[in-house]
Amino acid sequence: MLQEREIERVGGNRPIPVDVRVLAATHRDLSALVAEGKFREDLLYRLNVVPIEMPPLRERMSDIPLLVEYFIDRFGKRAGKKFKAIDKKSLKVFEGYRWPGNVRELQNVVERAVILCEGETFSVEETWLKREPPSKSVRPGPFNGTLVKQEKEMIEVALAECNGRISGAAGAAAKLGLPSKTLDSKIKRLKINKYRFKTLPHD
Repeated sequence: MLQEREIERVGGNRPIPVDVRVLAATHRDLSALVAEGKFREDLLYRLNVVPIEMPPLRERMSDIPLLVEYFIDRFGKRAGKKFKAIDKKSLKVFEGYRWPGNVRELQNVVERAVILCEGETFSVEETWLKREPPSKSVRPGPFNGTLVKQEKEMIEVALAECNGRISGAAGAAAKLGLPSKTLDSKIKRLKINKYRFKTLPHD
């Protein structure tokens, strides 16, 4: 159906043309799954016509005020409430939170606040948001430093073999058995210049 845009009824003997558009979403790295043999390569190519990457909410904090206003209006109408202002402290709490549950978590918090708020100013209780305990910093000892060096060397070798390519079946991420986003973050953390591994075109 994806390729020919036709279906055939069970027991039928002629194809029926269909005009549909398929939308697929995932948080997994499909290219890495293809390399691991856990996802069909032909299906990936059929689905991957117009890829749209949506970064998590914590990477687009500027969207939070707009989303909050939208959800307040949406749930306010449902609850028969009208808010004239948003508490500035609550907005700062939103912008300082990492939102592990993404937009759905923000939506749920706003809906809860709309239901519980009295008056015309929207506000939230900071205790509703689960704060992650601060991670303890680990001082790089000799052994830890050796591991970091080995990791960096492995990534550089993979990048060199893949001509600087990260994602895809022929990319360094697949060669190392990592999701491409994970490898990208490691490259940034280890301060690796991935562009120096790209092969220049010959004249």
